[in-house]
Amino acid sequence: MFVQLPIVAFVCAVLVLVPVPWHWRAGNVSTLSISAWLFVSNIIYGVGAIVWADTVLNVAPVYCDIATKLQIGSTIALPAAMFSLCMHLERVSSIRQVRTTRSDKRRRQVVDIILCFGVPAVYMAVHYVVQGHRFDIVEGFGCRPTIYESIASVILMWIPPLLFSLGGCIFAAMAFAHFWQRRATFAKHLQNSNSTLTTGRYFRLMTMAIVEMIFGLLVISIDMWFSLRGGLRPWISWDNVHSNFSEIAYFPLVLLPKSTLSWVFAIWVTIPIASLFFFGFFAFGQDAIKEYSATFSWIRRNVLRLPDRSSTSSLVSASGSFGSARMPKPELTTLDLEASKVEEAYPSYTPRSIETFDMAYTPSTMPYRCSQVDDDRESIVPPYVNSSHPVRSSIEKGDDCEEFTLNGHDAV
Repeated sequence: MFVQLPIVAFVCAVLVLVPVPWHWRAGNVSTLSISAWLFVSNIIYGVGAIVWADTVLNVAPVYCDIATKLQIGSTIALPAAMFSLCMHLERVSSIRQVRTTRSDKRRRQVVDIILCFGVPAVYMAVHYVVQGHRFDIVEGFGCRPTIYESIASVILMWIPPLLFSLGGCIFAAMAFAHFWQRRATFAKHLQNSNSTLTTGRYFRLMTMAIVEMIFGLLVISIDMWFSLRGGLRPWISWDNVHSNFSEIAYFPLVLLPKSTLSWVFAIWVTIPIASLFFFGFFAFGQDAIKEYSATFSWIRRNVLRLPDRSSTSSLVSASGSFGSARMPKPELTTLDLEASKVEEAYPSYTPRSIETFDMAYTPSTMPYRCSQVDDDRESIVPPYVNSSHPVRSSIEKGDDCEEFTLNGHDAV
């Protein structure tokens, strides 16, 4: 048993799901389909490495029928998704379409769905034409699809993925040429085109597509060479090719030559490598950092039941800002307690009469209840004045206002 195979497969299956949330919000069907096909392929590889770790018994025939068809579909799904992605990047960077409307985006998504899921479905159906028997079981790896090596298999199985990869490389080169022509105003061009892409995200998508396509071209070419190294088998008739269709071939490790085992392992590891490429291009961008922060905050708030760090930090920063804005300390004067100096610094208060002001007040110019009206009528006693004391008018009081008693206290 190869213990490392299922571990690598399941880890890669989890990694390709990491960029899914922000691609889902952006509505990018191409990258979502890449993630989906890589996830399914890694799960199939991981399950096969566990179930058939040390056996070649046909313990799950229906599962193998489905799994091998999905493996065939992923052979063309990944190049087709890359082709769709590069076509979209070239269209966004060109000047043929000034702005992207909602209907244009919906139309593009329909085309992407056809390329990323419709084409693989047709490809899986066409595989039956060159499927000599149901499937193979390789010990330690699980179920493997079979192809009857002939001129028909070259045309139907190997040429289409190569065409999609080459077409994607052409669109990627055109997209780079458009960028180079307007590199000074490319960010403004993306903004005016009403696209959700930024310059950084655009380059990550284009670089990832180019790397994946080159890698796919290399894998498909080597796989075709290895499969056809013994020559093409003759296509006699449909009945001849499918004469033993229900047959299942078993390959124990003890019967496999080292070169064949090395090749099987090399083909198996291509999916985890493609998964790591996909994860590496999107796991360390700005969108990924924001998504990680939001996920950790949700776990901290809902699972661990801890207060959110953002609110705590805001309170700390607020208190720190108030604490840092200190009022200037008042200058304290040292008082000399000698009576002479205190008296000199703070002279005693002596009430001044009305005549000591610059202006001598008369009863008609008195500011409060000492007007001409008060001279002609009796004073109105406010309710708060103690009625036990006699109240005189301003004329009776003379030029100076007498003291009144308010609630038992003297007031001027």
